[in-house]
Amino acid sequence: MEYFLQQLINGLTLGAIYGLIAIGYTMVYGIVGMINFAHGEIYMIGAFVSLVAFTILGTFAFANPVLAILIVLIAAIVFTCAYGWTVERIAYRPLRGSFRLAPLISAIGVSIFLQNYVHLLQGAKMKPLQPVVTGGFILAADGGFPVRITFLQIGIIVATVVLMAAFTLLIHKTKLGRAQRACQQDRKMAALLGVNVDRTISITFVMGAALAAVAGLIFTLYYGAVDFFIGFLAGLKAFTAAVLGGIGSLPGAMLGGLLIGLIEAFWSAHFPIAYKDVAVFGILVIVLIFRPTGLLGRPDVEKV
Repeated sequence: MEYFLQQLINGLTLGAIYGLIAIGYTMVYGIVGMINFAHGEIYMIGAFVSLVAFTILGTFAFANPVLAILIVLIAAIVFTCAYGWTVERIAYRPLRGSFRLAPLISAIGVSIFLQNYVHLLQGAKMKPLQPVVTGGFILAADGGFPVRITFLQIGIIVATVVLMAAFTLLIHKTKLGRAQRACQQDRKMAALLGVNVDRTISITFVMGAALAAVAGLIFTLYYGAVDFFIGFLAGLKAFTAAVLGGIGSLPGAMLGGLLIGLIEAFWSAHFPIAYKDVAVFGILVIVLIFRPTGLLGRPDVEKV
């Protein structure tokens, strides 16, 4: 039982990271109807910016971890938002009126460019970071196996829930959210009714990039090491989470991320870890067979 609880905590923490990245995918898809395949690399850049910022802060980061994390988060969001805005302007906006495959190919090209750009800039070696947030609680120690939850894990789960709730309220309760939903339904009609479509789409990309920055900072703190390839792997898992939960649904993206995190954690605990991705994609296929729109997704209804 204790081992099960420990893997549950680990799985929820990992799933929260996937969920944050998946929400970024879902927000962009909901507006432009395309998957931003450069989103994983934006997340990777956020992780590297966090690492560099912690390195610059030096001993101050370990003496004042809360303030240091806040400073690093601001720096990461600024950089990733700039990259997200640039990706929209370069890879998507010029091709918005083209055939649907063109922006997709362009986004894949940007993804490859960013991956190799960071590779050349930072090198191929894993970049380590000393633990900034330490300590935690022992929930149970019966049977000689302590169930431990760290302060960092608590912070990750709480931050993920708060961000998901905040972005859900933003989309459903604010003027910007109404503009985003209008662009999702019919961009031409939204423009005729006074919605600035270009600005709304750019803001959506920036919001997704900000979520990627938070996920990148969390990854850096949790694993204590980053490299140029983490964006591809995490991006693929987050895209899978968005599809599993229902592409276009923010709660679905978070649910998909949590499920993938739990599947990986429990599979790695009881079966060969090399096959954990097989388990994830196998369950994705089974879900899509019975629910093609995902767990919380809804089929598109075209009104004529």
